[in-house]
Amino acid sequence: MSAAVNTAKSTALLQRVAEQTGRAGVGFVLDGQALHALAGDTVLTAVLTNGAQLRQSEFSGEPRAGFCMMGACQDCWVRTEQGLRLRACATFIEEGMRLVTGAAP
Repeated sequence: MSAAVNTAKSTALLQRVAEQTGRAGVGFVLDGQALHALAGDTVLTAVLTNGAQLRQSEFSGEPRAGFCMMGACQDCWVRTEQGLRLRACATFIEEGMRLVTGAAP
């Protein structure tokens, strides 16, 4: 899989401005949509380089994108399609990972 960086105008919250060459591409599914990231990305990085939010707050419905970025604040929880909860900022993306955020499409 190619590790090409998407240079098209995007609604992604995070934009790659520099990239090491040679990182393999990783395919994953987010809320039913097939997406790509780079090997070594956290789930949070993988999601936010593909979209504008990680999830919606269960209390207000407002978009959330992580907060502390080190696994302490409990703001970046997502689930696998099998129901396993994981912290997006502290979990590396894996090939074929199937994630559910609860975010609106």
